[in-house]
Amino acid sequence: MPEIQAFRAVRYNLGQVGSLSDVVAPPYDVIGPELQDELYRKSPYNVIRLILNKIEPGDDDEVNNRYTRARRFLRDWQSDGILYTDPDPAIYVYHQEFTVEGVTYNRRGFMGRVRLSPFGEGKVFPHEETLPGPKVDRLMLMTTTKANLSQIFGLYPDPNNEAQNILDRAAAKLTPVVATDHLGVVSRVWAVTDISTIAAVSGVIGPKPVFIADGHHRYETACEYRRHIYESGFLGPDHAANFVLMMFVGMEDPGLIVMPTHRLFRGLSSLSSEELAARLSPCFTARPAGQGPDQANAVWEDIETGDKQGAIGLFTQKDQRWTLAELTDAGRARMAEVAKEHTDEWRELGVALLHRLAVEDLLGGNDLPKPRYVHLVQEVVDGLKTGEFPLAALVMPATVSHIRAISMTGERMPAKSTYFYPKLLTGLVINPLE
Repeated sequence: MPEIQAFRAVRYNLGQVGSLSDVVAPPYDVIGPELQDELYRKSPYNVIRLILNKIEPGDDDEVNNRYTRARRFLRDWQSDGILYTDPDPAIYVYHQEFTVEGVTYNRRGFMGRVRLSPFGEGKVFPHEETLPGPKVDRLMLMTTTKANLSQIFGLYPDPNNEAQNILDRAAAKLTPVVATDHLGVVSRVWAVTDISTIAAVSGVIGPKPVFIADGHHRYETACEYRRHIYESGFLGPDHAANFVLMMFVGMEDPGLIVMPTHRLFRGLSSLSSEELAARLSPCFTARPAGQGPDQANAVWEDIETGDKQGAIGLFTQKDQRWTLAELTDAGRARMAEVAKEHTDEWRELGVALLHRLAVEDLLGGNDLPKPRYVHLVQEVVDGLKTGEFPLAALVMPATVSHIRAISMTGERMPAKSTYFYPKLLTGLVINPLE
């Protein structure tokens, strides 16, 4: 069962940095060069200098590089009072207020430390594959700074929101720190130090599984870091390396929004909508769904309203037409053949049907360049108007229920099956590992 602990977070001293909004950042893996520059300009103390320090001329492998600079910044900011360590262990209640398509939501969760267990050996389950490059990068940063600089995003079942309600009652008596990110998302954090409250939350969470929504690379990196400490002979049962910083959100929380990840494909042969329909038959029925990139909104509304994983909107650049493809019984049978190593639940995912059946099997699109992944329909429209992409796909996201069902089987979903919006802010709390 997951062991949740309060901890003494390293946090920004607002008396020194002014606005918390100026020093926080999104997770490292969604920060491009332009946003990196913007965050560098915002404040000399922005957490970007820790999580994604710039590569500089003259960098080497040992003494002077992006990781050693991050370590120096972290230590200097602590020495200079820019960062301070909370006096008492706490669980940190974290709310995010945001708007999607005109509707305002409040996603509620809390941050604490969870005892590490390798995937398959405990109650923490992954749902997506990981890549070696990001894990090497994050391990270098963790080893050099000896800190969890950002939190992993974990989900747990709690139909009555029992754990969160306990914490929110305690937080109601406290004053939050507040930050607004570059997308307008408002984050509020309360430090709950009451021992009885922390014990009650730990008791509620203890028997439950935790599913990683975001941060698979960082979780596996934390397990590897723990192994290094163990092999060095310094890993006692209470060593901080036994734990990792995690944000916990109930799977039933009304503010838990899963957005789609649409695809813009390169490298495929140019096809007309008629040629596409012929290639997809008999695995998919193909219905004309309009002409021109701007028709994407109507196509997506049709797919979203139907709420079927087997419905995919496809745009063929050759004739500027949209096709609504829907899975048939013949398609399910073919999917069972081409993805026989996977479970029925995996084979029913829209992203799995799109990549494994439609693109790879029926269209012969093996070894393609990585698609451009986008989340908003307008981003699809804008991409198509460049003329760069012979094929685009509008596809339903996996749901929280899919994550739970597939993770419990030990399987992992295809890449970019889910996109939890908004991203968690980095810089609200730091978990020291020594």
